[in-house]
Amino acid sequence: MTAKKGERRLEILQTLATMLETPRGEKITTAALAARLDCSEAALYRHFASKAQMYDGLIEFIEQSLFGIINQITSEEGAGLKQVELILSLLLRFAQKNRGMTRVLIGDALAGENERLQTRINALLDKIEAALKQSLRIAATQGAVKPEADFAALANLLRCYAVGRWEQYARSAFTREPLAQWAQQWPMLYFACLSQAGE
Repeated sequence: MTAKKGERRLEILQTLATMLETPRGEKITTAALAARLDCSEAALYRHFASKAQMYDGLIEFIEQSLFGIINQITSEEGAGLKQVELILSLLLRFAQKNRGMTRVLIGDALAGENERLQTRINALLDKIEAALKQSLRIAATQGAVKPEADFAALANLLRCYAVGRWEQYARSAFTREPLAQWAQQWPMLYFACLSQAGE
């Protein structure tokens, strides 16, 4: 019974994420979600106490997915600047593969929902920025970036780059893919944004 309940919860979250992929970005109601699942709204509330709790489930999936891989990158890749590159490409790739989640990450899907959800997304983005900052510090210990470099400013700039690519993807009705110019843009970020590299 518990397994079936867990499977139903997952099905509800997957359906919500799929509905968020619509380019028009319409607000999703529990009635529309229930109709898509061919069940009653009451049936939804047997699995989630509120719509906010459903979005919490999506955010939890995002956190687990991203930080599971970020932790893997930082434990397996020793070079700090390579960590930065891999983390940024992960952020772009995740958005490209998960359109609905992209709308959650940029806050678009959370407009009009519980403010706590946006606060949680902000905290997630702060954690990503902190991971980038740590990788830059490692790069400094390896002589790739000067020890006096402004790690906080660089990490914030890289975070803003990723969020900007997510925004462009969602606002273009998912036509301007985040990874489209990554091969050209990473060297620009490397040489321009990380131009405090030591000699």
